[in-house]
Amino acid sequence: MYIPGGTAPLFSTVLMLAVPAQIAGCKEIVLCSPPNKKGELAPEILFAANLCGVTKIIKVGGIQAVAGLTFGTESIPQVYKIFGPGNQFVTVAKQLATKHGVAIDMPAGPSELLVVADKSANAAYIASDLLSQAEHGTDSQVILVSTSKDIIEKVSNEIEKQLEVLPRKAIAEKAIANSKLIYVENHEVALEMINEYGPEHFIICTEANEFYVDGIRNAGSVFIGDYTPESAGDYASGTNHTLPTNGFSKAYSGVNLDSFLKQMTFQKISKEGLLNIGETIELMAEAEGLQAHKNAVSIRLKDLK
Repeated sequence: MYIPGGTAPLFSTVLMLAVPAQIAGCKEIVLCSPPNKKGELAPEILFAANLCGVTKIIKVGGIQAVAGLTFGTESIPQVYKIFGPGNQFVTVAKQLATKHGVAIDMPAGPSELLVVADKSANAAYIASDLLSQAEHGTDSQVILVSTSKDIIEKVSNEIEKQLEVLPRKAIAEKAIANSKLIYVENHEVALEMINEYGPEHFIICTEANEFYVDGIRNAGSVFIGDYTPESAGDYASGTNHTLPTNGFSKAYSGVNLDSFLKQMTFQKISKEGLLNIGETIELMAEAEGLQAHKNAVSIRLKDLK
């Protein structure tokens, strides 16, 4: 597990990863997180790790943590699979790890949020949601797509107002500078754009919520209505907050119990069973030009007939 800790102690990510790992029956759970300038990990992260049964904690962060988990060192064990979000460098390092026999949950990070809104939306709510993701890091991206120019203007004003009182203003400000407020003519255009973008978090605040719920195909997690802030998903609504970014929601789901499981298949065929399906196997193998495949069945059928 990779737990970010550079500018905020994300103990909630420990819960999001270690709890399903425990339920899945993982026998060894290794946690890597960057220490502070004193060489210490945040007590919140340590407490959550202890609460969730993490078996090993290593004070290391960034791409070096991913490299250690991939190849193994004297102090970092090599693992089967790496989970957790990170900045753009950690995300690329995880993708490179897959070239060396280590699986990953998904490319996860930097943070993204897209809100779709119309004239019925609450501008203050939308601004607060956009800022809740912008404060994650300077490389976060937040986007508002709206069919109302009036809402776009009101949200822009609200962002400026709410930004002033944030302790992490400097971080959020840089993220907002790289973000977009986009006007579209109608909901159909908006939905097409959103499915192409594939946001990590997708908030719907319109009079046509069902249109988006029915039509969304590519998103990590969807938040419906004025009273479903994205931060609820980060902490307590029951969904997992480790989600695909950079458009990877087109191919990946967020972390869930299945992420910590794999399946094996078993088969045992009786004499009668082989007599029943043997000819089918022979015909298919012959059609594919794989004579040895066919012979492995034919030699047995010959003894049975």
